Amino acid sequence: MSNVSGDRFWFGGDYNPEQWPAHVWDEDVKLMGRAGVTVATVGVFSWSRLQPAPDTFDFAWLDDVLGRLAGAGIGIDLATATASPPPWLVAAHPEMAPVTADGVVLGNTSRQHYSPHSPVYREHALALVRALAERYGQHPGLVAWHVNNEYACHVPRCYGPDAEAAFRVWLRAKYSTVEALNAAWGTAFWSQRYSDFEEIMPPRTAPTASNPTQLIDFDRFTSDAFLDLFRAEAEIVRAASPGIPVTTNFMGAFRPLDYWKWAREVDFVSDDSYPDPVDPQAPAAAALTRDLMRSLGNGKPWVLMEQATSAVNWRPANAPKAPGQNRAYSLQAVARGADGIMYFQWRQSAAGAEKFHSGMLPHAGPDSRVFREVCALGAELADLSRLRGTEVSARIGIVFDWDSWWALEQESTPTRLDYLSLVQDWYRAFWARDAVVDFLPADGPFDGYDLVVVPALHVADEAALTALAAVPERGGRLAVGFMTGVLDRDLRVPAEGYLGSLAGVLGVRVEEFAPVAPAPGGPAPVLRLSGALGELTAGTWAEFTHAVDAEVRASFDDGVVRSWPAVTRRGTGSGDAWYVATRLDAPSMDRLVGVLLDGVGAQAPTAEPNEQVEVVRRGDTVFVINHSAEEQSVTVHGHGRRTLAPHGTEVLPG
Repeated sequence: MSNVSGDRFWFGGDYNPEQWPAHVWDEDVKLMGRAGVTVATVGVFSWSRLQPAPDTFDFAWLDDVLGRLAGAGIGIDLATATASPPPWLVAAHPEMAPVTADGVVLGNTSRQHYSPHSPVYREHALALVRALAERYGQHPGLVAWHVNNEYACHVPRCYGPDAEAAFRVWLRAKYSTVEALNAAWGTAFWSQRYSDFEEIMPPRTAPTASNPTQLIDFDRFTSDAFLDLFRAEAEIVRAASPGIPVTTNFMGAFRPLDYWKWAREVDFVSDDSYPDPVDPQAPAAAALTRDLMRSLGNGKPWVLMEQATSAVNWRPANAPKAPGQNRAYSLQAVARGADGIMYFQWRQSAAGAEKFHSGMLPHAGPDSRVFREVCALGAELADLSRLRGTEVSARIGIVFDWDSWWALEQESTPTRLDYLSLVQDWYRAFWARDAVVDFLPADGPFDGYDLVVVPALHVADEAALTALAAVPERGGRLAVGFMTGVLDRDLRVPAEGYLGSLAGVLGVRVEEFAPVAPAPGGPAPVLRLSGALGELTAGTWAEFTHAVDAEVRASFDDGVVRSWPAVTRRGTGSGDAWYVATRLDAPSMDRLVGVLLDGVGAQAPTAEPNEQVEVVRRGDTVFVINHSAEEQSVTVHGHGRRTLAPHGTEVLPG
């Protein structure tokens, strides 16, 4: 990652000087130096200040700000400012506004008030980017281009006239003929056969469930449309600034955009992350997003582009981060591969919708707990500069697939399932044991992983199933969860049945689904399991599964599936393949994961894991992080027993 900070970590945040009079800028730069800021993201929401009228650009103020930052040795992550169009543009072209599935036209009193399919928006956005690129493409302080901001955060889909026209163009490019589209979408059902592409509309609110393949194609189309906007801006700034990296900020495990496709287009992955300080599940969820970001970049270092120093402003109750929590979450990101720790924002706003969102420099000023913690973290990251560029090693892979996410959560499925929560079920069990994982796309590659876990790969083509089947054949361990291989990429059930060609490797045949449904007004039923794995508990999902050529490690003890297999194992090649036909609760999943980890070579850095304490190795350094509000102890290989204060973190030599 090229930047003027040399070998230092990125440390800083969004800087919005247009919110303040110029005399405040001197104090900003002085205090940034005190805090150890190395990079500032500038201009994210400054379109109306940069272009106050259609034919008028005002760069003088930005020239001043960038000059001050560069003069102080602070690198500039320059935003293209296209995330929030100015009022004059919307007033002149109201047709560029996004439209909901119900036909509601969204107003311009907020941000992201544009349709990603609008030719008018695109024309004006690219004109702004060209002007910025021409003026600042060779600026001596420029370390990165920051394209737009949090694509699709507030408008994940648009259903207006521009979307309708663009969707048809996308469909023509994918299917070539309307006959091919009819075949893929299964339009023989419900008299949906199309005679011409012009008859096709976006899947707006309908009388009942819409065509499933049309829905997922619209998801794919929308992700591609936002990506095309990114590419158009990136092409302009790359031409003006050869060698300067280009990014846009992702938002963790974000459903609307297929980040596997997006990650191929950025020069480094960056992420915005806002875990709830009082949510006991937040540390594991945050760790998941850190590992996902690293994985999207093929293991390369990434940047935590946004986080909060303390409270945010959008939850029903916005708890502050406790003393130590900001450091703990920041070092968690570093431990899991981040080369930058950034915030939204530098100076807490005095006005606007986010004035109660904490900043590096809070309303209380520099004589505050938050600013003192920021300064201490800046100094610590400077001392950790030796880690910059190092990677995190993982020998466990978890498959993460956006097509499966989109398809699994459609209407008219066997039961309501939350894809991300199914992935989290598996991930949390590894996290609790300090076993670091990589996330992997559905078709791999899976080489180099001792254990590959497949939670609900609901949509899978033959290439993905073949790649997964090779894992046990080469000596690895494969663990497959329910609702895998149920549909192909056109959302058709494969002719060979559920699991497709993977059924033979697993040694099972899924005959029928048996989701666990509570009686009206009653509690959710609990399933008891027993067998070689001991007594287990599950819920939500069960199946009538045949162990054709597999050993049964756990069977259902009750319900309509009583005595049917729940967990199976089949030895194949020099490895083995496991199938889990139910949703295990946390203790039961922990037991299963313990068995799966046995003998696969994934060595955790702790001797006795403590679920409150996260221990991660990056390069030659071990991070020990207490995420609880109580003192905790844990035994770390090579370092003995470590005792940490509430929300305390230790950084140890490997």
